[in-house]
Amino acid sequence: MVATNTTRANLPPDAAGPRAGHPGRRGLSPQAEGMLALLVTVSIWAAFALSARALSGSSLLPADAALLRFGVPLVVLLPALWRRRRAIAAVRPGPAVKIICGAGVPFFLAAMHGGALTSAAFVGSIVPGMVPLFVSLIMIRRGHAAPRGTQAAGLALIAAGVAALVWRYVVPVDTDVLVGAGTLLVASGLWALYTVGLREADLDPIGSIGLLCLPSFAVIGLLVLTGVLPTGIAHAAGGDIALFLVVQGLGVGLCAGLLYAFAIRRLGAERSAVVGSLSPVAVVLLAVPLLGETPTLAVLVGVPLITTGVVLANRRPRPEVPADA
Repeated sequence: MVATNTTRANLPPDAAGPRAGHPGRRGLSPQAEGMLALLVTVSIWAAFALSARALSGSSLLPADAALLRFGVPLVVLLPALWRRRRAIAAVRPGPAVKIICGAGVPFFLAAMHGGALTSAAFVGSIVPGMVPLFVSLIMIRRGHAAPRGTQAAGLALIAAGVAALVWRYVVPVDTDVLVGAGTLLVASGLWALYTVGLREADLDPIGSIGLLCLPSFAVIGLLVLTGVLPTGIAHAAGGDIALFLVVQGLGVGLCAGLLYAFAIRRLGAERSAVVGSLSPVAVVLLAVPLLGETPTLAVLVGVPLITTGVVLANRRPRPEVPADA
């Protein structure tokens, strides 16, 4: 495998930030482009959270949604992925495992299962909202100093927000919701690995999607063919297939994958995690008319805490994760 280094000095020019005094640059700055990509990603991720909850009431099974999620981008991007086959194969094992596990089959099944046991508000709050905390833990494990000041306060608010969401299900105990919330925490931790892996891998956004979707589609296909995961796509309603094809395949799998990878290269892993500050609010607001969910007191308390915490945790960027740590 080819070793890569993600310090700013060795990043491609478009990923290292704006070049001062460059006379030919017009339009948005790299930072502005990254933030715009994140804002669009927020809306797509909100749709993902809603679809995770809606899956339990549709004629599709989790394996069917996963086949659409990972298969559609492969079909659309096949010629471009073929041209990048050598670059994809050259990614070091560490970043590759983070990307494949962090946003592949383990993440997808965890998010879908957690959403089926809880609500769209839980999916939209816990999965993206906890990412900054998990990313910080990863960086501490790799030798970086623990967050202090505003960042530490933000991470504490995120933890308090998640606690507020689940507290009412502890007394009396609601096993389904607690298991669902725990599964969503696992999904969030996996997404944090994906966020860091994207920053470490020397791939453009299309190559990143290929590295994620190729093995993920193969694993899901194998699990379906061997009967480990049941499938009902042959008898599913056409409307359900169309919905998940658009939301999961084209939206999350293709558009969000391209935009999030682009934002990671422009802004870095931790600054990109700020997307979680808007996603929970969008999900709660959209779940009312689309899924008929009524925000509970726990949601009304927990979501603002998580949102505020993410904003504070990302108020001041921290050093990038070294690829060889």
